[in-house]
Order: sequence, then C-alpha cells, then structure tokens
Amino acid sequence: MKMINVLYVYFLTLFSAVLCERLHDAVYKLKMDEALLTFHSELQYSISVLYTSDYCYKCLYQKLAIVRNGQQNVSVVVRAPFQLTLRILPVDGNSTLCSLSQTFEEAGHYSLWMRQSGLLNDVTCSLTVDKSPHNAYLPLLVAFLILAFAAIFWASLPYIRRCRCTQRLKDLVCCHGSQYSMESEETTNELSVEQNKSKSTRLKSLDTFRGFSLTVMVFVNYGGGGYWFFEHAPWNGLTVADLVMPWFVFMIGTSVVLAFSSMHKKGVPRLQLLRKLSWRTIVLMLIGFCFINYSPRDGLLSWSWLRIPGVLQRLGFTYFVLALMQTFSTHREIPLKVHHWWNPIQDVVLYWPEWLFIALLEIVWLCITFFMPVPNCPTGYLGAGGIGDYGLHSNCTGGAAAYIDRWLLGDKIYWHPSCKVLYRTTQPFDPEGVLGTINSIVMGFFGMQAGKILLFFREMNRSILTRFLAWALILGISAAILSKCTRDEGFIPVNKNLWSLSYVTCMGFMSFVLLGVMYFVMDIKKWWGGKPFIYPGMNSIFVYVGHSLLGTYFPFSWEMRFQDSHWEKLFQNLWGSALWVFIAYLLYRKRFFLKI
Repeated sequence: MKMINVLYVYFLTLFSAVLCERLHDAVYKLKMDEALLTFHSELQYSISVLYTSDYCYKCLYQKLAIVRNGQQNVSVVVRAPFQLTLRILPVDGNSTLCSLSQTFEEAGHYSLWMRQSGLLNDVTCSLTVDKSPHNAYLPLLVAFLILAFAAIFWASLPYIRRCRCTQRLKDLVCCHGSQYSMESEETTNELSVEQNKSKSTRLKSLDTFRGFSLTVMVFVNYGGGGYWFFEHAPWNGLTVADLVMPWFVFMIGTSVVLAFSSMHKKGVPRLQLLRKLSWRTIVLMLIGFCFINYSPRDGLLSWSWLRIPGVLQRLGFTYFVLALMQTFSTHREIPLKVHHWWNPIQDVVLYWPEWLFIALLEIVWLCITFFMPVPNCPTGYLGAGGIGDYGLHSNCTGGAAAYIDRWLLGDKIYWHPSCKVLYRTTQPFDPEGVLGTINSIVMGFFGMQAGKILLFFREMNRSILTRFLAWALILGISAAILSKCTRDEGFIPVNKNLWSLSYVTCMGFMSFVLLGVMYFVMDIKKWWGGKPFIYPGMNSIFVYVGHSLLGTYFPFSWEMRFQDSHWEKLFQNLWGSALWVFIAYLLYRKRFFLKI
C-alpha cells in the first residue's frame, strides 16, 4: 500500500509538471529565434531588469521586466540570435545588484534566480535551463549536406554515363544493333559541343559569378531561412546579405569594359554608344521605380509614401557613369611592347584620367562624410543614432549621408532601415541613397580594372591571376587598416548602409579573389562549367525583376504553418530560389535572354 501511494504521488507530480509545461507553452507560443526567460525573485523588494544586445554598439539599456515584491515569477520572451547582457537593479535605485551575459538559444526555457546572500546588499543571480533549446542550425546543416550530395552527384554524372556497366545497361534496355547509332550520336554531340566551345569566346567565370551573386541575392531577399547572418547587418559589420550587391556592381564594371571594347572594335560610333547606355540607364531606373519600389499589392500609388531611391536605380546610375567613362576613354592596347619602368602598373598609368576622376569622387565622399556640418549632430558622425552611442545622437542616423538624402528627396526615402529594430531609430535612412552612390561607382571601377586585366592580358593566364592577387592584397590590406580589423572601432567601419570606403575595399578584395578562383577553375582548368549558376547569370535582369515581383505569390512562397523553427522557412526560401534557377535554365534552353 505504501508503494502504491509513492507511485501515485510520483505520477501525479509528473503529470502536474507536464501539464504546467503544456500550459506554459500554450501561453507563450515561441516562434523562430525566440526563447522564454522566467525571473524568480526571493528578494524583499521590487526589482527592474534591463538588457542590451552585445551587437548594439554603446547602446542604452532597455527595460525588459519588473518583478514586484510578492510576485513569484515573471516570464518574458527574448530574441535568441545575439548575446544579451542583463542588469538587475532595484526599482527605486540605480545600483546594480547583479549582471550577466548569455546567449538564449531558440525554443529554450530559462530561469533566472535572484537570492539574497549573507550580506545585506549582496545578491546572487544564477541562470538555469528548464527546457533544452533546439539546435537552430540543424536545418542549415541538413540543407548543406543535401545540396552537397546533389552537387557531387551532378559532377559525377558524366563519369557514370561513360562507365562500362552503364553502357551494358543501355544495351539491355535498348534494341539490339542500336549501340553503334548511340555511340555515333554521342560522338557527334561531343564534337558539336567541342566546336561550340571553340567558337565561343565568352568567359564562363563572369556569367557564373554574376549568377552566383544573383542566386544568393534571391535567397536572402526571400528571407534566408530566417537566419540573422542571411539578413543585412543592423549597422556596422558584414553578413552574407551584405556581400551580394557589391559583387553585382563589380561584375557590372567588368562587363562594361568587355562589352564596350567589343563594340569599339566593331566600329560602333560613339553617338550610338551614348544612345545605348542612356536608354539602358533610363529603363533600369524606371523598372526600379515603377515595379520594384511599388507593386499593385501596395494599393493606390501615393506620393506620401513613395520611395525614390532603390537598388535598380543605383545600379542604373552606376552603370551610366562607368559606361560613360569607358565610352570616352582612349583605347590603348596593353601589354606594351616597349619596356618602361612602370610596365608592371601600365594598366593604371595609361588610364590615369579615369583614376584621377575616381580619386576626385572619393575625395568628395570623404569631405562630405567627415567635414560637412549636420544640424544637431557631431561632424563626421557615422553611427546608427537611436539608442546607440548612449543615446547622445538619437536623431543622427547615418550622419551626412542621411542629411543629404532628406535635403534632396525629403521623406521619399526608406523608413525601415536595418538598424531600426536593434537601435530603435526613428529617422528614415536609405541604404541606396545619394552619397553612397559615389562609392558604388568606385566599386564598379574596381570591376573595370578586372575587365581590363582579362581583356588586355588574354591568353596570359599567369599574368591575369597574378594581377588579380595583387589587387586583392592591396584592397584587403586597405580594408584591414581602415577598419582596424574590428566591427565598430575602426577609422572607417565596414558598413553596407553607408557604403563606407572600408566596405568597398573589403568587397573589392573578395570580388577579385572569387573571380580569380572561378576564372582558374572554369576558364583555365575547365573543371566546372558553372552550372547551375551560369543560367541566372545570363538572364540576370529577368530573374531579379521576376523574383521581386512574384516573391510573395505561390509557388515561390506560401503561408507557413510551422513558425517555431527554421525548417519550413529555410525549405521555402531554398525552394523559391531553386525555382528561379530552374526558370533561368528553361529560358536558356529556349535561347531567351532579356536584354535592355
């Protein structure tokens, strides 16, 4: 009988615990990247809990919860991605009782116990885990393994087809006597492919790099599986989402040099080149203004909320300036046959007017950024404002860059910058604003240098790779010096919102490295044909505009049922991105390429 009572009490306690946990989960329905934190206070007075994110630079502490005297516990939902620093202090005082830093992982339940120790004002805080969190990165690992397996299978498919056992299987399945016809057909196809390869002078690395950048851009624009590193950095620093647009700008510069040099050799008049680049610029800007910034689901067009800057607007204007430079540039054949002491840098010396123009542009950016007075803000301010910098410059988001945008465009700029949530900013800031366009042109100019190296040193692969490496080292070292290899403490922090000089040099470094690796793998060694990224790279305008207009519609996205983890979100975003790659492949098969 005693044993039965013990078992009864045990199962009753277990049932009560499970029931309480279920009720707790029902009240606090945690979503992706959220955790539950419960405060248990055994103190004889009310306390206030403040917090700040370690990703938020010099940010003011914000109120998280108040645990009043007599309350058993108070629960709050906290965001999981970044480490939080908590401060416990009396409601009617400013002295810190205790503090701790912790990264709260997805779906975890945590308890913070606050107890009085032996001394009167000595308080101890201890954190316990009531429910183990999920492994938020498991979906990403599974997706990576699946994609890696698919890539390995795709790469090994030609070898599988040539395998003797595969040929025997074909003989068994197919009719007798068809072996010769199959082999002859295969040989004919291979010969035609080789002939096409020999006739084609198009560099696969360029289209593949462009397509890879565009595919990553589609993925991060669709949500990146809900992971913070696939979203834009709140202010300073880099995430995957911050890489793709400068890569695309870099490829614009490379393509401008190759395309306009080809037209120059064909004898296309300069006036016709001007008409072509002007028309393309106008079309790109109109598409960005009329279709990307605005869509029918936004309702009736209203001047009160219309945004003037945008991604395609910046790409269009950057293309316009770079194409103008290439149109009016004196065409010189490099390498020179006559030896000079400056031969190692001849592609720079012979084009000194372009370098002088870019240097003047960068001087303008530096002078405006660091010396232009901004009302009620410190001169040269590069911070996010809001609660950053201890709240001293709350209305100074973006400094001179934002001031120029408001002065020229009023409120017709972006009201939801990436710093809005973390830094609690109240001012609009446009990451595609006027001042940042200067450094966008500089980024495209680095791409023009890559294009000149590919053009003038063709069939001299060692020289091409050496110069790519030299440029990568120069730009990488410059970025390291400007940023001091830190996120927030550099002379000029790496910042995608501002398109800072350190950001542009860092992205130039990565672009030269990636393009050099792809050129070596695809155009020199021919180990990889660029599939599947080469397909969206050859139809970039169609894919970019299409994914922007149709991204919220089925089958590219749908209403998610499971919002408590990354599984469905990651699958949805990968599915949407893969669909656009498949559409680009179908267009490639049909030889349809949208050109402006």
